[in-house]
Amino acid sequence: MNYVVKAGDTLWGISNQFGVSVTELSELNDVNAATLKIGQVLKIPTNSGTNPDNMFMYTVKKGDTLWSIARVYGTSVEEIKKLNYFTNNDLYIGQVIRIPEIYTKEEDMYVPQFINYTVKKGDTLYSIAKKYNLSVDTLISDNALKTNTLSIGKNLKIRTDNVEVIEECFGEEYIPKNSKTYIVKKGDSLYSIAKAYNTTVEGLKEKNNLTTNNLSIGQVLKI
Repeated sequence: MNYVVKAGDTLWGISNQFGVSVTELSELNDVNAATLKIGQVLKIPTNSGTNPDNMFMYTVKKGDTLWSIARVYGTSVEEIKKLNYFTNNDLYIGQVIRIPEIYTKEEDMYVPQFINYTVKKGDTLYSIAKKYNLSVDTLISDNALKTNTLSIGKNLKIRTDNVEVIEECFGEEYIPKNSKTYIVKKGDSLYSIAKAYNTTVEGLKEKNNLTTNNLSIGQVLKI
């Protein structure tokens, strides 16, 4: 099986997407992070998706903390400290540390698509959920509601039967100091992020050079 490297791809992101270790991917293709190029064709091991969790090496950059690294790569500070035998949280630029390589579960590679619904007089969570064949708990979770009380005119996200496939690619792009950044979480969509930051989907796509609406968990967006 072959894979063509796209803009923003890293060895870690590609290996996580196909469930193989960074080491195996690197050795099979005689490539490393510094030599990975857009358009390059990589061989994917035939046993992809069956390898156990592994680890890969990460070089600490200016501004990095254990917390920020753990958040980007979907692990915890304690896991990184345990893997590197750290007794404190201190890091230095250029330091090479081990990062646990955790593969994304198949069910987490898909996120639902949503439509908007504006609450009308007489609406309840139960009536809206019944109308769209959803559970009340799903409505509460998707909209981060704290109570069951709805106000007229409130916008709710209603999930549809469509899903969006997430590609696990984590590009490490330079972010200008005057740009606000946002790290994509599970359940996020370009629409929900744009709405939260009072911008547009097209504005986000243009700012981040996106050609599709697909997002990766842990991806850093410029707002």
